[in-house]
Amino acid sequence: MKALVPLAEGFEELEAVTIIDVLRRAGIEVTVAALDKSPTTGAHAIQMAADTALDAVNAASFDAIVLPGGPAAARLREDARIKKIVQDAAKAGKLVAALCAAPTVLEAAGVLAGKRATVYPGNELPSATFVDARVVVDGNIVTSRGPGTSLEFSLTLVEKLVSVEKANELRAAMIVAA
Repeated sequence: MKALVPLAEGFEELEAVTIIDVLRRAGIEVTVAALDKSPTTGAHAIQMAADTALDAVNAASFDAIVLPGGPAAARLREDARIKKIVQDAAKAGKLVAALCAAPTVLEAAGVLAGKRATVYPGNELPSATFVDARVVVDGNIVTSRGPGTSLEFSLTLVEKLVSVEKANELRAAMIVAA
């Protein structure tokens, strides 16, 4: 399994690192791709080196696209490349996941129509049915609320991409409450 995690300036560090770490622990090949430059600076001035530039990836080769949120969600929403990757992945039935404010990127890409989803408080998803839950799964779409739900969100992605057994193994190894 392969997952693409794009980073834009202002990404939420806790979310990005948790996603990347948990997916890699599960044996998923994660590619961190910078929208602009690497290292990319997060919302709390932590810099993170990307594996590559977004323009250098073949998005069709990934099984999942996972979007961390934070102020960077606005940059992701405005990026035509991200919208196309999200649309193509959703159309192909691949896993499309977004955390915090990043579900608004899925909304802007038009992939939430008729879906159940959640988002960080204060954001809206007009085409979706909002669910007040920490993590929401609707088919191949996974959304979550914010930094405090990063671990649950990431383990849900492991369940979808690998197996429930692998997610439970990681929960035990990381001492995550059930």
